[in-house]
Amino acid sequence: MQDNESNESPKWDVALASLIRDEYSKKGKPLKIENFNNLATVHSIRFDDIMETVFKLCVHGEWCYQNIDGKEQKINSEDVEKLYVNARLYEKDVREFTGGWCPDIIG
Repeated sequence: MQDNESNESPKWDVALASLIRDEYSKKGKPLKIENFNNLATVHSIRFDDIMETVFKLCVHGEWCYQNIDGKEQKINSEDVEKLYVNARLYEKDVREFTGGWCPDIIG
């Protein structure tokens, strides 16, 4: 008998999470909105799909967001829901996030 944890579907897009992690590894520093926008353009992926994955990674403690001062800013699902306008996320909707995202090495 398998436990319930192994039967759960992933909480985020694992392919996009891998792409984002690879980009972080290449850059060696927290990723910015411009990096996610560039990934979307280069790989013909919707920007909001990438950002949805990044936010889910943060909500579940896999990644963290650091504000412009380098301090970790917690992101919860309610914060993310407030960003969605017309059921899509656009670059203008996340313009307040001027800091960077990185894997949560402590988490």
